[in-house]
Amino acid sequence: MDATPRPARLAVGVVSAGRVGSVLGAALARAGHVVVGTSAVSQASRDRAEELLPGVPVEDPTEVARRADLVLLAVPDDELEGLVKGLVATESLRAGQIVVHTSGAQGVRVLGPAAGLGALTLALHPVMTFTGRSEDVQRMSSACVGVTAADGDEVAWSVGEALVVEMDAEPVRVPEAVRPLYHAALAHGANHLITLVRDAADLLTNAGVANAERLLGPLLSAALDNALRHGDRALTGPVARGDTGTLRKHLGVLAEQAPAILPSYRVLARRTAGRAEHSGLLKPDAADDVRTTLED
Repeated sequence: MDATPRPARLAVGVVSAGRVGSVLGAALARAGHVVVGTSAVSQASRDRAEELLPGVPVEDPTEVARRADLVLLAVPDDELEGLVKGLVATESLRAGQIVVHTSGAQGVRVLGPAAGLGALTLALHPVMTFTGRSEDVQRMSSACVGVTAADGDEVAWSVGEALVVEMDAEPVRVPEAVRPLYHAALAHGANHLITLVRDAADLLTNAGVANAERLLGPLLSAALDNALRHGDRALTGPVARGDTGTLRKHLGVLAEQAPAILPSYRVLARRTAGRAEHSGLLKPDAADDVRTTLED
């Protein structure tokens, strides 16, 4: 039996109805809470609110916060600190509220002014990409959420975990001190993966290969699955084999036909050689040959 304490039915205010805020608001509503207000500046946000938060009034952030038991701040990282200070200055926050932000790189320190009023503060960062459409609410069931509360505040940690569970996601505790590194890891993996995949697709398209995405899909899906299951032992290809002849061909054709991609290929190949050597796939002398080839 799950003994995690579950928050009572809460009045939720969403600031604002962006891709993340609208989806989390909808997930909380699905869990039985009531979204009492949201803010939306752009037409896209208003449309999103109408689709995912139907019937919820669109109001100024200060009014949204005043009416809520749980204030969900889903705004860009650079806006968060100013927003919190503004809500405190306008007396829109109060003791006893739960104030949550969704920033990946920041913990609860940025919510210090709200904590100073007696609010319970949390950082809940969903580890997934958002389209801002209804399918995102369903995708929450396969996602993890990074939870951060103040050190030693076990009540806050438990409330954060309970909210995540209510949204059908899996809570993962992330201490305040490691939030920047945690977020860097996620950005490095997800954002740079998209750049890498699109670079590969562009190379194929420019080479005249039809339907590059169809060609890459099974290969990259298998590579990702193998990497997550088997770690460095999943490494394959010319670098992991120490095949410097093939590597020279890659460097030559990229220098000639895709010079913008060549620097990232060299960097990733060096990292691959290092990981292959460390895991025992590549002998030290072969790894040295690979590094020498990449430096030529």
